[in-house]
Amino acid sequence: MSSSIGLLIPLAAITVGPTAWAFNNWVRARHGYPIETKKGQLVSRDGDLSVNRQTELLKAENDKLHGQVSRLEERLAVLERIATDPAERVSREIDALR
Repeated sequence: MSSSIGLLIPLAAITVGPTAWAFNNWVRARHGYPIETKKGQLVSRDGDLSVNRQTELLKAENDKLHGQVSRLEERLAVLERIATDPAERVSREIDALR
């Protein structure tokens, strides 16, 4: 009995590490996280964009959305002014534009 336990201990020590690494990478891949090599280096996926490219795209989208928000704020300020100004003054300004 003790000889079989003595054999299982080194066998378990050898197999636990690689099994845990494989399971860890399987979970990471399944949930979209980057996969690591045995040395701990990240492996890039073929279909993924590089981090720099993703950052550039996000910056461009952020600039576009910032411009839209600025235009909407300007329009809202005009609408607030129209809503709070006296009706007579607004009608005079509209007539002046015609």
